[in-house]
Amino acid sequence: MTSSERFLLIKAKGGFGNRILSAATGIVLAEMTARTAIIDWRDGEYLPEGEDAYPLLFESPTRRKPGEFDQRTDVEPALWRGRLDEHPTHVISDLFPNDHSNPFIYRRLSIDLAHPSVDDDLAVFWSYLPKMSRVRRRARRLPVFRGMSSAQLSEWALTRYFRPNQRVSREVDALFEGRSRPIIGVHIRYTDRKVSLDQIFRATEKLRRKVPTATIFLATDNQGVQERFRSRFTDVFVIDKVLGDDDNSLHEHVVVDDPLREAENALIDMWALARCDWLVHSRHSTFSVAAALIGGIPRSRQRDIDRWNARVVVKRWIQTWA
Repeated sequence: MTSSERFLLIKAKGGFGNRILSAATGIVLAEMTARTAIIDWRDGEYLPEGEDAYPLLFESPTRRKPGEFDQRTDVEPALWRGRLDEHPTHVISDLFPNDHSNPFIYRRLSIDLAHPSVDDDLAVFWSYLPKMSRVRRRARRLPVFRGMSSAQLSEWALTRYFRPNQRVSREVDALFEGRSRPIIGVHIRYTDRKVSLDQIFRATEKLRRKVPTATIFLATDNQGVQERFRSRFTDVFVIDKVLGDDDNSLHEHVVVDDPLREAENALIDMWALARCDWLVHSRHSTFSVAAALIGGIPRSRQRDIDRWNARVVVKRWIQTWA
């Protein structure tokens, strides 16, 4: 490395929706501060801890690896010095053990979003949730981002750093090959977090009446829900994957024989939803929000069952601006 090389290490926590959308914020921050974004997914969420899942799941635009920086001490925030190989949860447990649920704790572990330009050549960005709205105004001062909304900034970042690996891309292509349009995508999260099935079913039925020839792609994490949905609707297709039950989050508690393959299956679901013409979902799940951004699905073709849910809307607003 030369003295002119500057990097932003982007840490992760949580499922694909959270980590992908949070990373998008970091990627825009890196562009704003003339740094190379390095995504670090060694946290053990999908693969054994210490193994970087990101370059196995996506085509990385850079050959730099997060492990190259583990011994660096010229890093901001300073609390990462000597522990760049660690998961944010480890750092919180060690330094802030009572703050795991604190919505502001990310500010201790990340560069300041209001003042992202720091002197050190290596900086760290981490947030459990996307923060694009917090950096949008400053980002739009750059010619490349001029006039962009938060969604457009996210889409810009996603197209550069989140191109799925060959197996995921191939499987998504095969899934849609020969299928007639339109296709309704339905996402139902129903393990550790549950959406209203009645509202999902009603929204799907109403949309099916609007486009009666449409087939339905269903992405869910719950075996029972998949069976109920397929018994209620015709022309439904899904992918073959491991499913959880009402109490187990797939990426946290279900033991699978091939964790990389199941991680890829989750991405197949996400990118398949992105290929659909319509999307029935809840904004409470960042998985489906990410899919809508990846596919550029306009709001007019989304049926967000929690669009008018005051509790969910307020919670998301607080999480976005905290």
